[in-house]
This record gives sequence, C-alpha cells and structure tokens, in this order.
Amino acid sequence: MAKVIKGTTVAKKVRTDLRHDIEKIQVDKPDFKPCLTVVQVGSRPDSNVYIGAKIKACQEIGIKGVHLKLPPSTTQEELISEIHRLNEDPGVHGIILQVPLDCTTNIDETEATNALSPAKDVDGLTDINAGRLARGDLKRCFTPCTPSGCMVLINEAGVDPKGKNVCVVGRSKIVGAPMHDLLLWAHGTVTPCHSRTPDLGYHIKQADIVVVAAGKKELVKGDMIKPGAVVIDCGINPEPDSTKKSGVKLWGDVEYAGAKEVAGYITPVPGGVGPMTVALLMRNTVVSAKRMNGIRELHTLIRPGPAVHSSTFQPAARVGSIMLRGLRFLTK
Repeated sequence: MAKVIKGTTVAKKVRTDLRHDIEKIQVDKPDFKPCLTVVQVGSRPDSNVYIGAKIKACQEIGIKGVHLKLPPSTTQEELISEIHRLNEDPGVHGIILQVPLDCTTNIDETEATNALSPAKDVDGLTDINAGRLARGDLKRCFTPCTPSGCMVLINEAGVDPKGKNVCVVGRSKIVGAPMHDLLLWAHGTVTPCHSRTPDLGYHIKQADIVVVAAGKKELVKGDMIKPGAVVIDCGINPEPDSTKKSGVKLWGDVEYAGAKEVAGYITPVPGGVGPMTVALLMRNTVVSAKRMNGIRELHTLIRPGPAVHSSTFQPAARVGSIMLRGLRFLTK
C-alpha cells in the first residue's frame, strides 16, 4: 500500500517559510516587497478563479499581487506594450500572462509570452527560459512551477532521481517537456511517453519514478506500475458529480485506487501536485525580487519533516534544502 505524498502540507510549509524569509529581509530592508503582476485579457471565469488563488497566496505570504485586467478588444501591440512597461518597472519582480487569452482580436499567445523579460518570467514559459532549462543552464532560468513542484514532491518521498529509471507521460510545454528536462538534469534515465506511445504500460512498468501529465482520466492503470515506484499525478480531469458540494469531481491521470495498491508513494488528486504549482510560483517571485535587490537567494524553503501520510514514514536521505532540497539533484 503506497504512502500518500500530501502536496497541501508541503505547499503550506513552502508558503510559511517564504513569509518568514520576507519578514527577515525586511528587518534590514524595510522597503523590500516582492511584486507579482498577473496580466489578463478579457474575463474568462476559470481564469478569474485561478488569478484569485494567486492573489490570495500573495497576500498570505507578503507579496504584492497585482491583477492587470485588459479588455477583450486589446490588440497584440497594446498587450506587448503593457508587458514592456512592466518589464521596465523596477518595482515589478514577476509577470504572468494568464492564458488562454479571452480577446476579440488576433493575438499570438506565444509571441506575447516571449515579450516577457526572462528575468521576470516566473512561470518559466518564455523560449529563453525553456531553452536554458533544456541545455541545463538552471542557475540562469526560471523553471515552470508545476514540474518544479513535482521535483519537490519526489524529494518528499526521500527519492533522488539519480540513476533511477523515470517515465514522464505527457509532452506539453507547461508540464511534460520541462518535467523531462528537470529529471534528466537530476541524472535520471528518462523515457518520454504520451497518449499515443505504443505499449505505454511496458515503459511505465520499467520506471522507479512515474510522472503523468497527459490530460486523460485514469490513463495509467494500477497494473502498469512497478511495485514500490513513486507516482506523481499531475492530471486534473473534472466531471459533473451531484454528490459533491462543488458539483464537480476531479479525477487524475492515474487510476488512484489500483496504483495505490502497488506504488511505494503516490500523490492524490486533488491535494497533490495542484497546491505546489501556486507555492512554487510564489517562490519564483521571491527569488526574482531577491536577485533584483542583490540579496542572496533562499536556501531553505521548508523545514525537514514528513509530508507523507504515514505514521511510520521517515524521509530517506534528504537532498538539501527544498527547491534546493527539491532541486539539489540538478547541480550534482
């Protein structure tokens, strides 16, 4: 029976330590105030919910959260002009372009995203940051928040990817592709797969670590999992469910009940990877603010302590401080 890695617990620790870090800096630098600006075009209801969660997290930690809402009629030139203005503002340390855009004009989302300064691209989605990650230039790039959060959760299981067989199911620019790169530079032997991979189960069965981000409900079945493997489920597949207060039930990309019987460690949906995405976004914003203010970067984001749901679990050899305890493997 797998031990459950509780992303909500880890994310809470990350936020708490970020708040303490900001407060400590402000003792000597009272004007230090990390600032994250979220740029939205239009007013998609789902985007409003996501943005609200980010702004709330900012407030809890002590980050200035700004929601810049532009009308649906905004042109590409107007949007890029706003982004350039934010790039030049020394009081802004992180910028997110909320996608998909809700516009009545023809805006190229890739071109608009690449207008962000790589130094303020705290989502890690510009071509420059993606290229640096692909080349292993990790000290000069921001990495996308969901894959970074997955690395922290793998560390919470006490597992170092070095020398492990790893399978990443999914190839999106936001999760799958950068997840592959992070695990590769952590010295894992990584097999990239996707929903069209022939004999997907064979590849997954070889893996000590499985990260699934394919966007398909319960694509990965329990009998595909290698006994004792670490299973990280990034899937969020909503379905109507009248028994739920929200009216919606979330399903992962992994058949949770079956996989839990076989795996060594597993993340739930919800409550696994999701909370880590916002927490790592906050972390990137604080790191950006520290860099721009000439302050040494954060080394300990959370204190040691199990986030795995088990009374007997003791973390194995820790991999340094979390995001450098989640990402220390990347510099070995």
